[in-house]
Amino acid sequence: MIDVAYHDAFRVIAHAEGHLPRLRNTRLILIDGPAGSGKSTLASALVTRRPDAAVVNLDDLYPGWAGLPAVYHLLPQLLLPMAAGQPGHYRHYDWYAGKATHSVVVPPRRLLVVEGCGAGLGRLAALTTTLVWVEAPRSVRWERGRVRAGSENVENWRRWSIQEDVIHVRERTRARADLIVTNR
Repeated sequence: MIDVAYHDAFRVIAHAEGHLPRLRNTRLILIDGPAGSGKSTLASALVTRRPDAAVVNLDDLYPGWAGLPAVYHLLPQLLLPMAAGQPGHYRHYDWYAGKATHSVVVPPRRLLVVEGCGAGLGRLAALTTTLVWVEAPRSVRWERGRVRAGSENVENWRRWSIQEDVIHVRERTRARADLIVTNR
């Protein structure tokens, strides 16, 4: 999947660079899709190609397994100050401690990548240069989730996937995406 991600990273960068920045002087790339589809891998490939980019992983913002709906206010809190020319910021959430542990400042950059479930909020479309939808078969995603989160979190993973479905349907994320990346 890594080689495919590098190929897809070229497509994403080409799209973003082919459009004007919309988050002040920053080209904002939002990578959305269901858990386990390859969003983080694509974000890593983007940074390999563009080391000047900053990446925000939404896993660092969600307040735990039931916290995906919080993306509706957490992501604008990060991005709206940047639209006004200020650094963005968020509270880093420690999933093991079950609480936010420290503040993270995100200074303006020429390229900002935000990846995670729910990243493609429609209310942020005016600030977004490139919206990417990443998908993979459910069986592949669930196996990645089992390996990543452990078999003791299967029920959490199931509940998380219900939250994803609600957000992705409500936001019509896939239909609005500039690019679709399909992983196997």
